[in-house]
Amino acid sequence: MGFELFIARRLKLGTNGSKGSPSLNVALIGVALAIAVMLLSIVIVMGFKSEISSKIYALDPHIKVTNAAVGIDNNIATVDSRDVFAPIMADSAFKSHLSSMSLTAEKPAILKTDSDFKGIVYRGVDDGFDWSYIKSHLTGGRLPRIAGDALNEVVISKTIANQLGLKVGDKILTYFIDSKVKVRNSHIVGIFNTDFDHFDKQVMMGNIALIQQVNGWSSYVGNYVGIDMASTDSVRNESYSLFKTLARWSYEKGGDTLYNVTNTQDNNKSFFTWLGMLNMNVAIILILMMVVSGFTLVSALLMIVLERIRLVGLLKAMGATNGSIRRIFIYLTQKLIIRALLAGNAVGLGLALLQQHFHIVSLNPEAYYMPYVPIEINAASLVALNAAIVVISYITLLGPSYIVSSIKPTSTMKFE
Repeated sequence: MGFELFIARRLKLGTNGSKGSPSLNVALIGVALAIAVMLLSIVIVMGFKSEISSKIYALDPHIKVTNAAVGIDNNIATVDSRDVFAPIMADSAFKSHLSSMSLTAEKPAILKTDSDFKGIVYRGVDDGFDWSYIKSHLTGGRLPRIAGDALNEVVISKTIANQLGLKVGDKILTYFIDSKVKVRNSHIVGIFNTDFDHFDKQVMMGNIALIQQVNGWSSYVGNYVGIDMASTDSVRNESYSLFKTLARWSYEKGGDTLYNVTNTQDNNKSFFTWLGMLNMNVAIILILMMVVSGFTLVSALLMIVLERIRLVGLLKAMGATNGSIRRIFIYLTQKLIIRALLAGNAVGLGLALLQQHFHIVSLNPEAYYMPYVPIEINAASLVALNAAIVVISYITLLGPSYIVSSIKPTSTMKFE
């Protein structure tokens, strides 16, 4: 242990016994609050990104396979599930990462009650669809039966139900408009609420067989095949791999169908761009708080030096170099930093845990896609934040510490 650290460890921050001066206490509180704000900014933004991303990945297929001929001859190109399922099941590497796979058909429709109506998108799925997310967000009723002849069972969102005054067990006329109007009587068996306004305002879900019946399609035909992977970490790479697999399979089988394979991020660019912009907000907050903390620490260092100006003169008279004295005061100021870190982390983590478990601060779901401020506590991120604070604080103190070079031993003897 160097003598600088030895001396710093035995010095108190304040000059009145164990208590620091009022100015140093204010500095301690200021730095601790800045650290708490930085910590909360990180866990809140990480919570937002995690919650929104999980909603998007749950409500939209990780990978979507469509016919690349969409729009040709003014027709909506369709997908034959047999031509997509077969190459996927034959690809053992891709299959090992697969979670679920479903043929899906979507069609605009109008829901009509005796007093009101609303335009929606009817999303029909087959029995391979993963209903786990919708099931976990049911506010009443049950999931629709997909197998068998239960074509008319549907689930609607709480938003649509409130707008039309519907409840579980009600029946409602569903109008599909093509060259002529086709009417089906839908039976509401469940109501869900995902708090994802983009989905809840427009989607009604049921059996794909109903859409196939309305469009005159066979049981193998839909608008696209939706694929969910076991992990979302490599969805982009998996989608590219599937594109090559389908192209090779079609060529080898002598087919002329070209498939378009997209992933969730491609299909929801506006949401993921917004989530990416949140990182900039966090960076701005961190920079501002670092600047505030830096000025506070510089002020604290100057106060510590001025309170011990006689000590500076004594150390110089005993032969201590300016560099050694600077290190003593930097070490002493770091005591303040450590205390501020402990206090800031305690306050920040305490508030974060309270919000995480009790959802004290609420939000408007229509604007933020969730009813409360989300929290995600990541240990690695918090350790990195604290390490960065220590390093940046040390660097910040290097310049102002040169003030000790201007102090002369002869002047300190007369200093009052």
